[in-house]
Amino acid sequence: MDTFFKQLVNGFSLGGIYALIALGYTMVYGIVKLINFAHGDVMMVGAYAGYFVLRWIGATPLGFTLALFASMLVCALLSLVIERCAYRPLRSAPRLNSLITAIAVELILQNLMRVLPFVGPNSRPFPTLSSKTYRLVTSSFPEGLVSISTIQVIVIVSSIVLMILLTLLINYTRTGKAMRAVSYDMGAASLMGIDVNRTIAITFVIGSVLAGAAGVLYATAYPQIEPTMGYIPGLKAFVAAVLGGIGSVPGAMLGGVLLGVVETLVKAYGPSQYADAITYCILILMLLVKPSGLLGKKQVVKV
Repeated sequence: MDTFFKQLVNGFSLGGIYALIALGYTMVYGIVKLINFAHGDVMMVGAYAGYFVLRWIGATPLGFTLALFASMLVCALLSLVIERCAYRPLRSAPRLNSLITAIAVELILQNLMRVLPFVGPNSRPFPTLSSKTYRLVTSSFPEGLVSISTIQVIVIVSSIVLMILLTLLINYTRTGKAMRAVSYDMGAASLMGIDVNRTIAITFVIGSVLAGAAGVLYATAYPQIEPTMGYIPGLKAFVAAVLGGIGSVPGAMLGGVLLGVVETLVKAYGPSQYADAITYCILILMLLVKPSGLLGKKQVVKV
């Protein structure tokens, strides 16, 4: 029982990170119907931005906070460049063109980071905060029913706060209403006076800000960074977005948490070497049983 609750906490911590990355996938897809496969590598750039800030200031609470904001800022600026130079010129092109471009941007970011003299191809240890472990002790479990570390608390709380802020922004702000309008009908939104290009750029920025935060949180929980570190988390976050319903913000949150919990439980109680394979099997089963995802809506296409 003790191991189960420990793994559940680990799952919520990992799932929160997956959810933050998945939100970027689902927001961009919901508006421009693009699977931005470079999103995981934007997270990687955010992790490196946080790394350099922590190396400069030190692994302190202030340093961690500044690293989080620096990674968000760097990823926001990077997303503007990517959207303006790579995706906007192809907005009217077939979707396959945009998909291939997204894969090209992913490879460019990975290899650019590998050749930069201050980054390089080798992995680096990520500066981490000093962590304590807290236990919930009961008479039946004197050694602790639930144990959670300071880092896990930071990761879970930060993920929840960012997801709440995103929900408030989408549902209760003018920008959020514009995003929903463009997602529903881009042409009609443009006729109603909404700046579609600006709204799409803001969507990329918000998704990349969350990815940057996820990069720092992921590197804090698993303290090692390298230029290819964003590939697997990005791919799993895409699975989470599909699991919850691609295009659905609550679905991305739910899918990320569920995927994180399932992955950690499989590693604890099942054949851990097959944990990634089971993740992708979940994706296949979801596409077979409910292609729209857990919270996705069916789309009616007129022929």
